[in-house]
Amino acid sequence: MKTIKLPLVISLSVIALFLSCGEKEQAPQGSQGPLPFQVTTIPQKTVTGYTVYPTSIEGVNNSEVRAKISGYITDVLVDEGQKVRKGQTLFKLETQSLNQDAAGAKANVNAAQVEVDKLKPLVEKNIISQVQLETAKAKLQQAQSSYNSIAANIDYATIKSPVDGFVGAIRLRKGTLVSPSTQEPLTTVSDISEVYAYFSMNEREYLDFIQNAEGKDIEAKIKNLPKVTLILANGSEYEKEGTVETINSQVNPNTGSISFRAIFDNDSRLLTNGNSGKIRVPKTYKDAVVVPRESTYEQQGSFYVYKIADDNMAVSTRISVLADVNNMYVIADGLKEGDRIVAKGVAKLRGDSKIKPMEVPFDSVAKPIETVFR
Repeated sequence: MKTIKLPLVISLSVIALFLSCGEKEQAPQGSQGPLPFQVTTIPQKTVTGYTVYPTSIEGVNNSEVRAKISGYITDVLVDEGQKVRKGQTLFKLETQSLNQDAAGAKANVNAAQVEVDKLKPLVEKNIISQVQLETAKAKLQQAQSSYNSIAANIDYATIKSPVDGFVGAIRLRKGTLVSPSTQEPLTTVSDISEVYAYFSMNEREYLDFIQNAEGKDIEAKIKNLPKVTLILANGSEYEKEGTVETINSQVNPNTGSISFRAIFDNDSRLLTNGNSGKIRVPKTYKDAVVVPRESTYEQQGSFYVYKIADDNMAVSTRISVLADVNNMYVIADGLKEGDRIVAKGVAKLRGDSKIKPMEVPFDSVAKPIETVFR
């Protein structure tokens, strides 16, 4: 039996110790394995997104009240904000000089009538010609016309409301001289039982909007447009939905936009002329593939998710985003129903990585949040 020499034994022991230390240093990395990540399955959902446009509000009937004759205001019979009926007297103008003119014109009418009455029997007896009677009748008609004109002006001095509605600002008060040429109206009477909301889309938005609407022609498409909502200046939502009634057929050459008009019921009188706000136009995506916003990341203007392959490999996958709806993206391309993706923590992944999937419900990731209008 051979005896192993001591130096050789020491050398072999050192080598074994070195290899053992190397294995111990590498052991943690190999034993760690794939990291756990929450994973969810992509569904199809019907979701509604909104696009918001600035709007201005006007009453459906917004009538300026102006003087038809010249004169001083003698009475202001209503106050700002007062509800009035069609034909109700709002202002009165001074008529003293007109009354005097009317008295003179009436006297002329009476004199002309006397002349006609005097000539009639003379014509019947052939004492004078028919021409003289016709001339007298013409003078009577002329006098009557002059009187009627003055009487009409007297009537115009009583200025009445042209419509049912509410009185606007009254800036011209008692003692002010007004005339038909006065630039500023006496007031404005607005029917605000319903109000118009005007808003505009640019040409591209308009084409996308109208082409996606149902109907064979513009009239049919307008009838099938969805109801719109109104966001008031304080951020609250108006209680009633509105209907898009008309779309301007021409593009504004200055702004390149096309104007829309929606109508809202306003029984509460909450809305009035000059209000501002935002019109929220809905768009519904039926059976759309959606992904939680939290599950995506952006790189050089493109959106990506980590899709789970069969071997639990998280593979970076580019997606095409069609719309941003609340806390989700509507996907046009890149994912399909049933695909599994990394739900949370995508920022921790670098390139394709093997993971340990932990299934979580889709709705727990795509929690609804307060809508942020575009």
